[in-house]
Amino acid sequence: MDIPASVSELIRHALEEDIGHGDITTSLIVPPDNTSRALYIAKGSFVLAGLPFAREVFSLLDPETRFTAFYHDGAKVSRGDVLGEVSGKTRILLAGERVSLNLLQRLSGIASLTSQFVDLVRGTKARIVDTRKTTPGLRFMEKYAVKMGGGLNHRFGLFDGILIKDNHIEEVGSITDAISLAKAGHHLTKIEVEVENLKDLQEAIEAGADIIMLDNMPPQDMAEAVKLAGGRVTIEASGNMSLSNIKEVADTGVDLISVGALTHSAAAADISMKIVK
Repeated sequence: MDIPASVSELIRHALEEDIGHGDITTSLIVPPDNTSRALYIAKGSFVLAGLPFAREVFSLLDPETRFTAFYHDGAKVSRGDVLGEVSGKTRILLAGERVSLNLLQRLSGIASLTSQFVDLVRGTKARIVDTRKTTPGLRFMEKYAVKMGGGLNHRFGLFDGILIKDNHIEEVGSITDAISLAKAGHHLTKIEVEVENLKDLQEAIEAGADIIMLDNMPPQDMAEAVKLAGGRVTIEASGNMSLSNIKEVADTGVDLISVGALTHSAAAADISMKIVK
């Protein structure tokens, strides 16, 4: 996997944030020439994600450090599984421990939660997608983790997809006018429109929307929206999706379900790094 320069730079900043002008404890206790081997150990069951970024942590600290993964991202692991090892100068291992664990734990948590949502809608036509509700600066990594959990990525940012929301419509005056302006200015990109009721859904279809996002509609209205659309547009459900209601939403026949919780509410996986002799 090729890591974008911007992501490497972010990891570099994370290391600078943690290490500052030096690891006081390690520099006082560990001789500079000592070498060690450390294992990453799962302390629970989860879907693994983030290995390339953990490897990048040590590559930035010392290119001679060796990072070996024993599983691949997307694998389901259990408590006690040894996920990989890193070997090299002990000071380097200790300097990169927390940043590498923070990334692995955060991304594995996202992948695991995504996997739970994906499992619950299995057997329906619905696909689970993420949102832009990501940790500032970590979007590339967090959306990568969603894919490792079996989900799909929605637009990455404001620059790579047209999504007309309520504030756009309020500013322009109508759904029809908003779609017309979008088509005139960027005719090669699909146009998605957010609607809150069936009347607006009908207007969006007639105006030529390609994708329609049903915002916080009750399931019965979603099912009616799918019937009204009749396959003419892609239907996406959005708003307060949870593990408790996702199956009911999927059963309405929608094509996509966007879940902000994947990236803004995932609990970190429990992983430790232990130096072994």
